[in-house]
Amino acid sequence: MIARSAARGLAAFVLLGLLSACAQQGAQDAKTARLDTNPIDNLNLNDIMLTVADAEDAVEYFRKTLAQNPDREDLQRGYAYALMRARKYPEARLAFRALIEAGRAQPADRVEYAHALARLEQWDDVAAQLALLPEGFVSARRLMLEALLADHRRDWAAADAAYERARQMAAQPAPVYNNWGVSKMARGDFAGAEEAFEKALTYDPSLFSAKNNLALTYGLQRRYRLPLVSMTDEERAILKHNLGLLALRQGDKAVARGLFAEAVEAHPRHFEAAAAKLAALDE
Repeated sequence: MIARSAARGLAAFVLLGLLSACAQQGAQDAKTARLDTNPIDNLNLNDIMLTVADAEDAVEYFRKTLAQNPDREDLQRGYAYALMRARKYPEARLAFRALIEAGRAQPADRVEYAHALARLEQWDDVAAQLALLPEGFVSARRLMLEALLADHRRDWAAADAAYERARQMAAQPAPVYNNWGVSKMARGDFAGAEEAFEKALTYDPSLFSAKNNLALTYGLQRRYRLPLVSMTDEERAILKHNLGLLALRQGDKAVARGLFAEAVEAHPRHFEAAAAKLAALDE
């Protein structure tokens, strides 16, 4: 069994982004052309861009339309939220700060601003923003922020209380359970982490980060196997690769080599990251 201090030391590894996507240039040009024809005063289009559109397309849409209409509050807000959705946290922080300094921020905007600050690990500023929220304003996103701040302070009782309230308020509790699982993993509570990730996948079987975190929870206990959940061949390969990285960190070189080889075999295309690590181990 791995010591709890080792588990905490590897917690940052769990939080790394693992999937990236790139579009073909022709497809991207076509998307950009479509954006150029969109009417900027269509609020329904703004909603679509913030919910179902590609995250990078949404950022580009709001950047262009805001440049043409810099006084539009809805576009200022939409741009900030689009940046959050695209995980462009430094830019999102600036966009939300501009909204706040202009006196146009609503409580929910301040919560999102604080989430951007949390992503940048500016915890004193996160606490300051929480303190500025109206006492009566409660949302799942605010409670998630309180849970993250409690995690940072290692106040596990406060974190659990905030996660539980967020779970009750959330329309989709899968992300809450996923974050709660990461919290329990950082404490060395692997059984609790596994339960949280499994609950997240019950609510959203497609949530890759929960699949990844569940696999890594197994790996932290040197149980180098994939969870019994539905996944694509590409996801299977990525999880094997990530377990291989964890095995290397824990000194299990032979296990890591086997996992990298399985990752290369499982991936539907050439998996350069796994292939390179396999080649390095074979030298």
